[in-house]
Amino acid sequence: MNKAEMVDHIARHADISKAAAERALDAVINGVKTSLKKNTAVSLVGLGTFSVGKREARSGRNPQTGAPISIKAARIPRFRAGKALKDALN
Repeated sequence: MNKAEMVDHIARHADISKAAAERALDAVINGVKTSLKKNTAVSLVGLGTFSVGKREARSGRNPQTGAPISIKAARIPRFRAGKALKDALN
C-alpha cells in the first residue's frame, strides 16, 4: 500500500475528505519524525514502537574497486511490531 492508497483508506473508513485524510497522515508522519529527531521513542498501542538505534562506524569495501572505505557512524530508525499487530498476522 502506498501513500495515496493509505489516504483513500483513511478517508473511506474515517468518513472524511481525502484532503483531510492526507493532512492527518502527514501530521502523524511528521510527529514520528520530530520525536525520533529528539531521540524520543514513539509507541502506538496496537501497532508498535518507533525508536532510534545507533550504527557504529566501520570499515567496508567499494564493491566496484575493492578499495577499503570508512563508513561513518549513524543514527537509524527502528520499528518493533506490537503484540496486536503480530497477532493480526497469524
